[in-house]
Amino acid sequence: MAFLFLMGSNFLGTNFTVYDSILPYAGAKLVKSRSTRLVGSKQMNPRLAGNYEVAHISYELNVLGARGPRRMHCVMDAIPASAIKPGGIAPTQVKFPMGNNSGSSLPTRFLRSKSSRSLSGPIETQREGSLVLKNKAPRWHEQLQCWCLNFHGRVTVASVKNFQLVASPENGVVAGPEHEKVILQFGKVGKDMFTMDYRYPLSAFQAFAICLSSFDTKIACE
Repeated sequence: MAFLFLMGSNFLGTNFTVYDSILPYAGAKLVKSRSTRLVGSKQMNPRLAGNYEVAHISYELNVLGARGPRRMHCVMDAIPASAIKPGGIAPTQVKFPMGNNSGSSLPTRFLRSKSSRSLSGPIETQREGSLVLKNKAPRWHEQLQCWCLNFHGRVTVASVKNFQLVASPENGVVAGPEHEKVILQFGKVGKDMFTMDYRYPLSAFQAFAICLSSFDTKIACE
């Protein structure tokens, strides 16, 4: 069976790890066994010897309890913190091997940047801190008498699964304009219907994995 990624969680459904079978960057950590349960996966590729950790996602209640959006914290192991700065780059894979070619060489990649659509280059070792994302705090709406997030019309139904993620300034770094931009937003628009909007430096794969984690039952947050 061919698949793009696996995601494991703890029993409470509050901590998730996203695994990729393809080396995301030179020096990435290889995990050969997993003790956590797999989310939405019924079959495993028997030829897969191990996986690389590419992201860690955690959930917890905010000060509003179960009435407000859950607090989210995402560590993107495969994306350097500098990727959100002007001229920043992040390793991005552009080809995926088929299921019967698991022993083939690493896929072709390029370094994606804001100033260049396809800048060719080798895989770089992740030497600096990883990009950390956090949920954008909601604001109190006086007329509606509720806590709200501005989705600019992209989300129309209230749901605890709705969220917006922005870059989190780490290690005492002063927040700049790049920390105000919404990098990923996800929300409900109808029965069993949701929208996902993402931007650089997240890839579709990384954005989808984060959104997928919001559907798992979270005993500690409900």
